[in-house]
Amino acid sequence: MGNRILLDTDVWLDLAGDHRKAPVLTALDSLVRAGVVELILPEIVLAEFRRNRDGVVERSRRSLSSHIKRVRVAMADFGDEGRRSAAIAQLDDMEHNMAVTGDLSRQTLDAIASLMATSPVTVVSDDVKLKAVERALSKRAPFHRSKNSVADAMLVEMFVEAVEADIESDTRFFFVTLNTKDFSQHNGDRRLPHADLEPIFQVENCTYATSIAEVINELDSELLIELEWEESCSEEPRGLSDILEAQHVLVRQVWYNRHLSLRFGVENGDIRIITGTEFAKLDGYHPEVVVDEIWQGALAAAKKTEEELGQSQLGPWDDFEWGMINGKLSALRWVLGDDWDMLDT
Repeated sequence: MGNRILLDTDVWLDLAGDHRKAPVLTALDSLVRAGVVELILPEIVLAEFRRNRDGVVERSRRSLSSHIKRVRVAMADFGDEGRRSAAIAQLDDMEHNMAVTGDLSRQTLDAIASLMATSPVTVVSDDVKLKAVERALSKRAPFHRSKNSVADAMLVEMFVEAVEADIESDTRFFFVTLNTKDFSQHNGDRRLPHADLEPIFQVENCTYATSIAEVINELDSELLIELEWEESCSEEPRGLSDILEAQHVLVRQVWYNRHLSLRFGVENGDIRIITGTEFAKLDGYHPEVVVDEIWQGALAAAKKTEEELGQSQLGPWDDFEWGMINGKLSALRWVLGDDWDMLDT
């Protein structure tokens, strides 16, 4: 038994705009590529999706960004000073994750485009156009509302056309939409089709649905559970505050190791402590000396670092461990916008 599914444009856009629905898209893709499901892809759905896809990520980003800005203003004006820094850190994390989510949305859009490319595009026939006009003249759903519903009517008639073309087989057909105002019961159960559309779905092999996840569960009750479990076990991206904290520790570790090298040179007599006046008389680069005020500041900074991190986080390290520490710092700085190998402290 085959299964053919027509997804309204709003279903595709919903999958594209919410990265949390990745398991649903993955499940649908698996069913299509396994030959369990065949998509009915009307050309009007494809065209509308392409028109709207670029705005999906931007609308989501702009909306969240606007909320974050308003919260920042409110925190500055009314926030408790003692809790303000923690709240701002949370907002920083949200903005960082928003950028990551935007990348995920773009990946989802690419995945949808790839899935659509596996299915033949259904062209709107003259018969479909004529039947859509007849619906309009008789004001049958989706023309029961005061709006231009030509595209919606053509979707319905294309679905009917697909069913009638395959009437002799045992194929099951699913019409899936989120547009309950145009397609579902008026002032009734939104999960059921409008009275004008009921005859279409009274046929045993035709199903009206307002959730693609429910359709997938009907076809394979284990697939979504497995994918959602995999999704729940996947690693979440680090928040900006976590990245900044890790970078701070790495900077202190690298600086402290360099300070120990300087201290060894001073204690060994290879590096002399001089005054600022003496240093001003020198020309060029002189690694064999250190100004007394700078040296005292370095000793104080080393003591502060020891108290902050504890000696267990300050070495000693072998060459491999030291390389890892420098590599981690370089990677985090690259993520935050620096060039590779930026190891200044």
